[in-house]
Amino acid sequence: MRAIGTAGSMTRMSLPTPTLHSERLRLRPFGDADADDLFALHSSAHVLRFWDAPPWSERDRAERFIAACGHMAQEGTGARLAVERVSDGMFLGWCSLNRWNPVYRSASLGYCFQEAAWGHGHATESARALLLWAFDTLDLNRVQAETDTRNVASARVLEKLGFVREGTLREDCVVNGEVSDSWVYGLLRREWQPSSA
Repeated sequence: MRAIGTAGSMTRMSLPTPTLHSERLRLRPFGDADADDLFALHSSAHVLRFWDAPPWSERDRAERFIAACGHMAQEGTGARLAVERVSDGMFLGWCSLNRWNPVYRSASLGYCFQEAAWGHGHATESARALLLWAFDTLDLNRVQAETDTRNVASARVLEKLGFVREGTLREDCVVNGEVSDSWVYGLLRREWQPSSA
């Protein structure tokens, strides 16, 4: 997934980070104890090969990431949640809504999962839980997502959730000298069908 910056300036209120549950997963606020798992996730060149930034090389990046999650909630720009397996509490990755704009009733979806979680439907299941919260609690009308055009698995997740590919951002990322394109996806409230995702 592409990480996307915050929206333009407007008066904001805090957005308490929820704890959400699905059949197999728990989505919860990040805590300091997640730093090691988070660093392991974001320091993997294989996991981040289609990311819009290079892998982390310093553990304090994880601590800064966790602090940024708190700032995001305080500033009311979105929510980033750790995803863990209910059966054993294993950290699998994270899922987020950022660029929340209550005036336009829009936000952007992002996620990142460790390789051991791939191929088990965890990204789809956690994103579905977050989208349900987004459309029901935040009353969103539109959710956007972007992914590297080479990231077929991520595109498949978005399409399973009902997102429609709306266009291509040509050469929008340059990471370590490598130029890549992104697909832009959108999901509208009237198209959202949580039961079939």
